Amino acid sequence: MNGQPKQSGFTLIEIMIAVAIFTLIGIASTGVMTAVIDSDELSESRFEKLQTLQRAMLTIERDMLQAVPRSVRIEGEENNIVMRGEKNLLESDADGLSFVRGGWQNPQLMLHRSTLQSVGYRLQEGKLERLFGNYVDNVVGFEPKVRVLLTDIEDFKVLFLLNGGKDSEDMESWDESYAQNSLPVAVMITITSKEFGPVTRKFMMGTLDS
Repeated sequence: MNGQPKQSGFTLIEIMIAVAIFTLIGIASTGVMTAVIDSDELSESRFEKLQTLQRAMLTIERDMLQAVPRSVRIEGEENNIVMRGEKNLLESDADGLSFVRGGWQNPQLMLHRSTLQSVGYRLQEGKLERLFGNYVDNVVGFEPKVRVLLTDIEDFKVLFLLNGGKDSEDMESWDESYAQNSLPVAVMITITSKEFGPVTRKFMMGTLDS
């Protein structure tokens, strides 16, 4: 008996089921890929913020370790204060700090400035700023240059250790303000970041009492 050959193939229902399966696989793959990309971008963003924080701390460290006992004229007037730190100093929203540092590069003395530089730190509108000028003693009305070191900063705290004979780990031995004609024994700086929380560094400025 010669019958017609039996044709094999997919029914419409089978095709629809296969399409649905492939669609679900595609949706799942897209979700996984999106999550991986988002995670990578988040990690990259956090790493960039960490690098910015490290650069800012390096800048502060260089300034602090090269602090010198040199006073600065205020509005053209003589004064004997070599380091000043207190709340709202330099129009800061938190603590402020000002002093003179040495070691400012001036190759072959080609620029009309010394190797000293007056610097200051303050917090304004969530930005940690470094203030500086080309000259240590500036004319009346001089406005310092401002460099933003960090953003999204919640607090900037500066403490001063005056007596080296005290336990430097005891917070009660640290003063919240300073204005004297010599450098303190040590300075403690705490920067509170929204991303990383509080970051604290201590800098030795002088010789401990025996």
